[in-house]
Amino acid sequence: MVKITSNQEARIAVRVAPNAARSEVVGFVGGVLRVKVAAPPVKGKANKELVVLLSRVLGLDKSRISIATGEASRNKVIAVDGLSREEVMKRLSSFGAGASK
Repeated sequence: MVKITSNQEARIAVRVAPNAARSEVVGFVGGVLRVKVAAPPVKGKANKELVVLLSRVLGLDKSRISIATGEASRNKVIAVDGLSREEVMKRLSSFGAGASK
């Protein structure tokens, strides 16, 4: 698969809680985006669910969102292609305090 990238790529720190009752963005705590996903952390299911959830919340195609670091960890860095960090934070600002840099 070829990934098309633009000049803008935002990176955000994310803490994921798998096996949740439902998938949702909880908000920012200490500058880290907290996200719950319903999928278990088995065979990449939680990672896939995370990408789908963030693509829906940010209004982007899921091909624009990737896990830069932390694929096997609850602590991840997510890369969002095509948006500035400011625009990503603006779109996520409704999910709690700490959305500013």
